[in-house]
Amino acid sequence: MNEHLKVLRSLTPCFYIKRGDQASIIGGVIEFIKELQQVLQALESKKQRKSLSPSPSRSTPKSLLLPAKPNCSAVGLETVGEIGACCNSPLADVEARISGSNVVLKIVCRRIPGQIIKIISVLERFSFEVLHLNISSMEDTVLYSFVVKIGLECQLSLEELAVEVQQSFFSDPVFLNQI
Repeated sequence: MNEHLKVLRSLTPCFYIKRGDQASIIGGVIEFIKELQQVLQALESKKQRKSLSPSPSRSTPKSLLLPAKPNCSAVGLETVGEIGACCNSPLADVEARISGSNVVLKIVCRRIPGQIIKIISVLERFSFEVLHLNISSMEDTVLYSFVVKIGLECQLSLEELAVEVQQSFFSDPVFLNQI
């Protein structure tokens, strides 16, 4: 069993495992697998959206390809006691949920140079403090997982936070020309 735990620990990024005891290793591996499952689901839904949507012709202006307003809605998460919001668009899927006294923010998007700076800028502008950031990537898709502390001056709801982070993707003209 110890040998298997060593293998699990070696396959899991170090920030998932806080201590070296068996429970911490197994708990960290479970969290890592959950995040990988979320990345997989996001990639599958993105693939499905691409296969269902007709490819735009070259004569279609880029501005018509963007949604007038991202598809945003409040959702109740499966875990009791947690509430959250999501905001999805062709550019990125954003989920914000309360976890204890913090907010967990997860963003799945294409790899965009400099985008992480824009997201952190949005968080700081609305008085959120980044406590933890995890970046997982696979090919050209990235999962940003933030744990942020809510500042005393913050007046934003989870829905508004998700929309503001989503809007940071619409401000990049280089990226918008690629879609």
